[in-house]
Amino acid sequence: MAGAGGSPDLAAASRISETRLWQRHMEMAAIGATAKGGVNRQALSEEDARARALLAGWATSRGFAVSTDAIGNLFVRREGSDKGARPILTGSHMDTQPTGGRFDGIYGVLAGFEVLEALEDAGQPTRRPIEVVAWTNEEGNRFTPGAMGSAVFAGYYPLETMLAAKDAAGVTVGQALAETLRIAPAPLRPGAPGAAIDGYVEAHIEQGPRLEDTGHTIGVVTMIQGQRRFLVDVHGEEAHSGTTPRAARKDALLAAVDMVAALSRATMDDEDTLRFTVGRFEVRPGSPSTVPSHVQFMIDLRHPDDKLLDATVMRIHEAVERHRGRCTAKVTKVSAVPATPFAPPVIDLVRESAAALGLSHMDMPSGAGHDAMHIARLCPTGMVFVPCLRGVSHNEAESATPADLAAGARVLAAALVRLADQERSK
Repeated sequence: MAGAGGSPDLAAASRISETRLWQRHMEMAAIGATAKGGVNRQALSEEDARARALLAGWATSRGFAVSTDAIGNLFVRREGSDKGARPILTGSHMDTQPTGGRFDGIYGVLAGFEVLEALEDAGQPTRRPIEVVAWTNEEGNRFTPGAMGSAVFAGYYPLETMLAAKDAAGVTVGQALAETLRIAPAPLRPGAPGAAIDGYVEAHIEQGPRLEDTGHTIGVVTMIQGQRRFLVDVHGEEAHSGTTPRAARKDALLAAVDMVAALSRATMDDEDTLRFTVGRFEVRPGSPSTVPSHVQFMIDLRHPDDKLLDATVMRIHEAVERHRGRCTAKVTKVSAVPATPFAPPVIDLVRESAAALGLSHMDMPSGAGHDAMHIARLCPTGMVFVPCLRGVSHNEAESATPADLAAGARVLAAALVRLADQERSK
């Protein structure tokens, strides 16, 4: 690749508008905006529906086709010159954590959309169609499991099972999706879920500090580490807090605390690579004068090595049994996502694009899960990371600069154009 003015795959990159991309982010951030400057736009909420409607409005105003599928993934398509060619996809998600930031997920959607706009501005055709997709329920905080839309699209989760999943209020995904489509209607995308695609590149903020610490602008993502999630239920017995001797109690809270403390110690490693988190911990009945009878907590484990993860899972069962005391306890597997290596040709393409644009870059794994881990089952896949301030994410203080966001979009544009102009698949 050469300079932006002399190479077709860099022509769109040269038309990326930093100002427009930033303004799109600020308009999206206003939907579900929180008092502390973050965003609360949970999956299939009214705010999510409004964000979808805004994106669809931008798309139709530029002449792009908009569609959805049975799990609610939203697609924006710019046609290619070869009407029979399979598309190249890019995108991420629009939903956030309850106290989320302005860039997690939505950056991948808006960077992809900016690429489509840049191609239009340049009057540049591509052989293959390019589609931007907003995947449904990546975060998994309202409905479990996360990365639901991409997993259904890839055939990893059954559609009917996911449509039946409920939130804490008992609302199913199917019910919430119907309301979302009422607010933000879109025609059904032709073809079955997982219909043939020929490439996928996802842009995302890093959600960690390595790029910022090393002074690099672009992260060339080589893989996503594996993840295991487990739900632990500890059952004891309610009792009066003032009259029941401690030796006679079946205190579910104390047993659960012992389990978590033991697991925290057991999952320490010298390299600080194994990630152990308990991010949800619920105590019932929740009365100050009653010994807790039921505790439920969620364990999140992550590591690049699946064998090490599986060995750690055994420690969970052992620790729960060892520290349950006079209570009973049950461990339920919620999800198991294997480590996902990305396709070397796409990794090379991202690296080459960053170099051609004169952007400092480094190879790195992703510690967080992304929709790309499911799409990698279907086609050659890769990711582009850009820095975020202090690596802070899933936080209202999440921040990224307009220049870094635009730089990532330029790399994305160069990579997508090269993928889209490949020879047609057989």
